[in-house]
Amino acid sequence: MVFSSLIRIFALTMKKLLSILTITAVTLTAQAQTAREEISANIYLAGSNYLDYDRQLPTEKLTPTPKGYEPYYMSHYGRHGSRWLISENSYIGPLTTLREANEQGKLTERGKQVLQQLEEFYPCTVNRLGDLTTVGERQHHGIGKRMAQNFPEIFKTKDVQIDARSTVVIRCILSMTAECEELMAANPTAKIHNDVSEALQYYLNGPWPERLRQQTAKRNAIREQYRQKLTDTKRFISQLFNDAQWVSDNLRAASFMRQMFEIATNMQSHDTGIEMLSLFNEDEVYNLWKATNIGWYLEYGHAPQTESIMPFSQLNLLKNIIETADTVTQTQATLRFGHEVCVMPLACLLELDDCGAKIEDLDNLEATWRNYKIFPMGCNIQLVFYRPKKGKTGDILVKALLNEREARLPIQTSQYPYYNWKELRQYYLNKIESFKP
Repeated sequence: MVFSSLIRIFALTMKKLLSILTITAVTLTAQAQTAREEISANIYLAGSNYLDYDRQLPTEKLTPTPKGYEPYYMSHYGRHGSRWLISENSYIGPLTTLREANEQGKLTERGKQVLQQLEEFYPCTVNRLGDLTTVGERQHHGIGKRMAQNFPEIFKTKDVQIDARSTVVIRCILSMTAECEELMAANPTAKIHNDVSEALQYYLNGPWPERLRQQTAKRNAIREQYRQKLTDTKRFISQLFNDAQWVSDNLRAASFMRQMFEIATNMQSHDTGIEMLSLFNEDEVYNLWKATNIGWYLEYGHAPQTESIMPFSQLNLLKNIIETADTVTQTQATLRFGHEVCVMPLACLLELDDCGAKIEDLDNLEATWRNYKIFPMGCNIQLVFYRPKKGKTGDILVKALLNEREARLPIQTSQYPYYNWKELRQYYLNKIESFKP
């Protein structure tokens, strides 16, 4: 009897150790390359929130369902797909500058080429600011199709109920439509309910609590410090303009460079042959991304510099996720569609992988926290719930997918990537309770 008990204890210990080693291996593999090496291998990553979802699709297979369990519910929040830039000045500002310089003979041949590219592209932007592009629509068709393929027990169940809700922004509504079209194609019996209303905004894209808004000045000051430190304009400007004095008198060089970088990185949102990333060398690409990475972390991460509270902007969204899951009694799905300014802080609030990291040394932030892993165009969080097949009762398990990749959650488990929902739910309720608006 004693011997058999020892054997069981040993087996359980080894199982937990194996789980820890597996999680550690996943972490080390994910961070095997530096951010600079990853961007060098895939320059589109430097676009941060402009990264085309389809340029970073997962390659690892999902872990099989635990023995004796079945997936029965998905709770989801997804960002709209690729879009045009939002501000008119994002396009017309640099274009106006280049036009004026050209009229005064201040452009190099390379500068004239860039002006011609912008002149060709600009008409396409008229009345399109912020709109979903065909690239963005394609992203969501792919995500919806893979949802049905990865979890047929949910999405191919006869008469499955799918509750899909979106913010009132058109690009989000169209993204929702694209995914739902794929789910309906996979299962014509699905009962899909779409809803769009201001009444849903409080959790789909709600206002910030006052305590978070109070961090704005501090956040902006630190961000601007790193922007200045990491923006070296000399080489970039000299390839476009032939008169340094004219540039000094007429141009805010750092702002112009960042605007051109925004246009260049967002070109991946379009099916066009226009290429502008070659305007920037490797150091410039990396440093511009690094400054952006720090800015996003300060604004939406658990940054100690902003009291580690910014992810609580998604307090209402997390409450909705928990409250909705509490009502589920049958196979179904809840799909929510909104923006990266919700997905990123939600990933940090949920503490998916290293999203919840608290980093004091911002110079080395990217060693742990990289924005392009969190919020490309079309980014999404999928929480998949599993129940015992036998009797449909017992411990509920959940796993998290961040951009369709299995992610760690902030409690212990002996069977990664599956976690006990009751324990995880309580962890999040405690976290919610700890925040004082």
